[in-house]
Amino acid sequence: MDSEWDARLDAWRAELDLLARVDGERWVPLAEAEAQSGVSRSALRSWYRNGEVASRLVDGPHGPQRLVPLDAVLERAERSARIRKRAEREISLEAQVALLRSHVDRLEIRLAALEARSGEA
Repeated sequence: MDSEWDARLDAWRAELDLLARVDGERWVPLAEAEAQSGVSRSALRSWYRNGEVASRLVDGPHGPQRLVPLDAVLERAERSARIRKRAEREISLEAQVALLRSHVDRLEIRLAALEARSGEA
């Protein structure tokens, strides 16, 4: 049963790849568009319903599957001030974590030096 399921999934992925080659665009399921762009699924739905991004309904391994062109989603996300601010916050958080890691590393070095000195005395 698993091999049959894997075969269906592989065939569906091959169909998506073929579609991308024919259209020159990479069409992805909403879940993948959400993961790669940081845009919520509800926002994606709103965008394709309002005609801001194209969409297609295709047969997928779980039944009908909504696809959107990834490049169009990324371009639309770039124009969204809210999404851009969220991405900037996440980058800012990553920078803060990196800075804190650096501080912790330096403190560990200082602590090790103090422990070595107290062991000598």
